[in-house]
Amino acid sequence: MPTPRFILTSLNLNGIRSATSKGLEPWLLTRRPDCICVQELKAQAGDVQDRFEVLAGLKGHFQFAEKKGYSGVGIYTRHEPSDVVIGFDAGEFDAEGRLVELRFDTPARKLSILSAYFPSGSSGEDRQQAKYRFLDAMAPHLARLQSEREFILCGDLNIAHQQIDLKNWRGNQKNSGFLPEERAWMTARLSAGATAALVDVYRRLHPDTTDACYTWWSNRGQAWANNVGWRLDYHLATQQIAPLARNVSIYKDERFSDHAPITVEYAFAL
Repeated sequence: MPTPRFILTSLNLNGIRSATSKGLEPWLLTRRPDCICVQELKAQAGDVQDRFEVLAGLKGHFQFAEKKGYSGVGIYTRHEPSDVVIGFDAGEFDAEGRLVELRFDTPARKLSILSAYFPSGSSGEDRQQAKYRFLDAMAPHLARLQSEREFILCGDLNIAHQQIDLKNWRGNQKNSGFLPEERAWMTARLSAGATAALVDVYRRLHPDTTDACYTWWSNRGQAWANNVGWRLDYHLATQQIAPLARNVSIYKDERFSDHAPITVEYAFAL
């Protein structure tokens, strides 16, 4: 009997119209993931309707930002979810389109796939404070969710956790994305031995990889050409799901965005 497979991709699109114009859909048709979690749609419901509701045979479920051309998340799926949960705070961050959750529950298990887009604080102190508010709200939300079900959280978390997760760590210690408070938040979620710890799936499979781990490159200078990157895109899984991850790949042969898609194959089926 063949091993069951669940193929899950995550990609910050940097605009769904832009990413699809650069060949995203043909790539999805060849890779055939079960789900792709997307972030930074930069689109509203009217922009998606009759145009991007389905990609490569996958049906999309979305949370849009109120502000035009900003943020927004979605999950495209080959499988019908048992429930769709849009948002998490009914306030500041739902207005920004930061989280969507698909549930694939059966009598034997409760399982969710989440697509998240954490705020960036790089534009100034106001946005950095918003990022901290988001992290403060997200931590208990994930803890509550984990007390009820298994899940995989995918997305652009806008945090490079360790020194090996970005090229120029020494020069970025005072920059958003590598600040001590942000890294401590990640460490707290991933604390080894903690009963509620999540697992960084990429690091479980590749604990020491450096240059090959990056998923985002600045558009400034020659960052892409010189591989001056950051690992900002993650699969964080609960402890029952993480050991089922069999392999992970970061696709860099084509550029759909300033981020690269990260795909994990898990040994289970929806």
